[in-house]
Amino acid sequence: MSVKPIPMQEFTEKVGNIYEAIVVTAKRARQIHDDVKIELAQQLETIKALTTTTDVEEELETATTNPDQLKISLEFEKRPKATELALQEAAEKKIPYRYKEPFTLTPKEPSAE
Repeated sequence: MSVKPIPMQEFTEKVGNIYEAIVVTAKRARQIHDDVKIELAQQLETIKALTTTTDVEEELETATTNPDQLKISLEFEKRPKATELALQEAAEKKIPYRYKEPFTLTPKEPSAE
């Protein structure tokens, strides 16, 4: 697994406000990660359902790894990481986002004491 640095200057030119982009990208990366996690669990559950074992076989299986599970795990290891996908989506402006409430920079009134 290699580290893929991204040029921050180019990224900030594409996204505008870097702080907003970081928040949006982090939330999108969590969504992608959760989706991949669910997909992996479903595939492993399918493998587990297809291979029914007895108690004796179950004890032996804990010592050895199921080759189908290993194959699926390696497939998921080769996929791009969630953060990398989210950064690409942010740079290509594919992540829609909105503000919950209007943001204004108005100073608060000093309290009269």
